[in-house]
Amino acid sequence: MPSNLEDRLKEVVARDGRYHVNAYRFVYEALDYTVKQLEKKRHISGRELLDGIKNHALEQFGALAIMVFEVWGVRKTIDFGNIVFNLVEAELMSRSDDDTREDFEDVYHFRDVFRIDSKPRSTRSSK
Repeated sequence: MPSNLEDRLKEVVARDGRYHVNAYRFVYEALDYTVKQLEKKRHISGRELLDGIKNHALEQFGALAIMVFEVWGVRKTIDFGNIVFNLVEAELMSRSDDDTREDFEDVYHFRDVFRIDSKPRSTRSSK
């Protein structure tokens, strides 16, 4: 098994070709972004990660996020759940016993949250 992250991500993409490697990189960035918003470091839920993904995408891509995600094969929030669980299965990300793919099902619709007038909102939480 390759030891560096980039090679391991390419292996994940080779096993499940639905998503571009950049989608996996972005999920890592969004996880880091989300955790940094917390007042106290802790495990985050799938829904919290999706909120972080939304806000990070708005900061990085603005209204173009839908187009970027489309190129990467990501069309719905469940796609991010599939990416997360692919990373978990490859031991590149961890989960709690309570985390499920279904946590990512239909949380929001991209056309509703990635509009020209959309702005990221604070995800600061001390939970």
